[in-house]
Amino acid sequence: MSLLEVRDLVAGYGDTNILHGVSLDAEAGKIVTLIGPNGAGKSTVLKAVMGLLKPRGGSVRFAGEELAGREVEDIVAAGIGYVPQVENIFPSLTVAEHFRLVQSSPPPAELELVLNFFPQLKPRLGKMASVLSGGERQMLAIARALILKPRLMLLDEPSAALAPQVVAAVFDRIVAIARSGIAVLLVEQNVKVALPLSDYAYALQVGRNVLAAPGPDLLADPQLNDVYLGKAPNAGMAEDGAAG
Repeated sequence: MSLLEVRDLVAGYGDTNILHGVSLDAEAGKIVTLIGPNGAGKSTVLKAVMGLLKPRGGSVRFAGEELAGREVEDIVAAGIGYVPQVENIFPSLTVAEHFRLVQSSPPPAELELVLNFFPQLKPRLGKMASVLSGGERQMLAIARALILKPRLMLLDEPSAALAPQVVAAVFDRIVAIARSGIAVLLVEQNVKVALPLSDYAYALQVGRNVLAAPGPDLLADPQLNDVYLGKAPNAGMAEDGAAG
């Protein structure tokens, strides 16, 4: 059984469904990536898993427990962390204050453990987040989610608006997080960086699964271009449960 099992997920906004039966798995210690064109529903999947958007159908099971319909606070307590794409830090707070936002007095040993993933942040604990570089801000957002010791991290476009060399540094840390035993489910447009590092990946198109394979295999799939061009690939989604 996978740590996260999403089956036939339906969700949307107002009268419009964005997801039309999306399924995926994520396992502890593995990186799973959602790719696809704008409007495919990738970020909507993360919001539905996190409880920010109530599913209208299907199932979201985490460690064997159903999450669909539960409140965000319950989902965080269950062991899921979430880093949105935009507005994921507070420029008017110091780096240290970001950690105290989610845990009033982080034990020094736990804070040190998190900062070991992001050593760039250690000398900046007393600095305002507004002076951090784009890459450091993204690292801070991820580190803040890590302080609660999640078993699963949801990351929405961690490479957005970052320079190529900074993207490499951020993804190096994401790999380190996964290798520590935490499951990572991320949405990413930079497929050339993300897919070679992904244990498994799913391509979505208009809210539906269209391709699925280990990350490097999906990057090499000639049908991947069809996904971004709006054409329906000939091959169906790979069998559920292949994310290992």
